[in-house]
Amino acid sequence: MKERTVSFIAIASLLSFKSFSQIKADDILGVWMTGGKEPAKIQIYKSGEKYYGKIIWLKNPIENGKQRADANNPDKAKQNNPIVGLIILTGFNFDGDDEWKNGDIYDPESGKIYSSYMYLKDNNTLKVRGYVGVSLFGRTETWARTN
Repeated sequence: MKERTVSFIAIASLLSFKSFSQIKADDILGVWMTGGKEPAKIQIYKSGEKYYGKIIWLKNPIENGKQRADANNPDKAKQNNPIVGLIILTGFNFDGDDEWKNGDIYDPESGKIYSSYMYLKDNNTLKVRGYVGVSLFGRTETWARTN
């Protein structure tokens, strides 16, 4: 009987801890630093009920003496638009549990748009997955919360 009581208390503690660490939709808001050889800061913001992200800083914002532009955009009319200020995350919805889904991520290096979802590994670590078709065929990046 004593074993059951201890087990019950342990399980109840874990369940109550989960409820205290509940993720809220706006927990994703803020500025995030991407990884890789060309780091950028992405500001995630909310418009209506959807979440978006735009590039607000680049490690190397100047190329050949000019501000870096969205040169790989398939829309020729947008190829001279600056990278800083470019919206790369669009239309994400919070699923009510722990993920932001049904959004798209634009990769200015390739000029391609991918389906995407995001989740917080912890309060300062964001996992962003871009994929084609099904999420099995994609890549996950880790972004760190920053100022």
